[in-house]
Amino acid sequence: MTATTLQQTRAAERPGYRLRHAARMEWIKLRSLRSTTWILAAGVVVTIALGTVAGLNTSDPKSDVTSNVLSGVIFGQLLLGVLGVLVMSSEYSSGTIRATLAAIPRRPLVLTGKAVVFGTVALVAGEVATFGSFLAGTAALRSSVPRPSLSDPAVLRAVVMAGAYLALIALIGLGIGAIVRHSAPAVTTLVGGLFVLPLVIGAGSRTAGQFMPELIVGNSLAAVQPVKGFGLSPWLELGIVALYAVVLLGVGRALLVRRDV
Repeated sequence: MTATTLQQTRAAERPGYRLRHAARMEWIKLRSLRSTTWILAAGVVVTIALGTVAGLNTSDPKSDVTSNVLSGVIFGQLLLGVLGVLVMSSEYSSGTIRATLAAIPRRPLVLTGKAVVFGTVALVAGEVATFGSFLAGTAALRSSVPRPSLSDPAVLRAVVMAGAYLALIALIGLGIGAIVRHSAPAVTTLVGGLFVLPLVIGAGSRTAGQFMPELIVGNSLAAVQPVKGFGLSPWLELGIVALYAVVLLGVGRALLVRRDV
């Protein structure tokens, strides 16, 4: 262990720093960046716009209309995931991570504060995006296609879970950012994991698709009608996505403690 790490470990042992302090600092940093607002807004707008287009293009009255109008989540997740990466990696590229750890030497607390604040913001944005997508998409449906209602528990569950999924993808991006630390390779890892890997694995085994986030959201979380090959409950599938986030944040936490900045 280096002398720098020893000093930071001893500083971390001193009392006085709590989660509320870390969360307050992260909230100030998050809302002070215009890029954060723009990317969040873009994620919401893209999700709603694509949901509206999907509603306009839905012609089969027997199709899963709810899943169709929530299809914009597939692209909205990319923007929120990338934002999660940047929330962490930008601190390394700009060097502000040193000031952050000087203010709060307890490194695990710093990442926890980021996860709590950013996760909450992403959850709000995700729910706004999915509810907006559902309302706009169903409003754009043809008269021959029956409109699903939020009063239906299965429909409400799908909309809420799709929004929660976006927040989890944002946290997955945060975890990848903490592990990789550099924006370009971290974003590449995120995109490969979300879009490329499911195509490769899903093509070879439909059952394995139940464990791929991008396939989970379209075939389970946002679906009202059952999809062949996805026999697990939506709640369990959401738990699988959450497990990805927990594991990646856990690895990022361990590396943040051990590595020099």
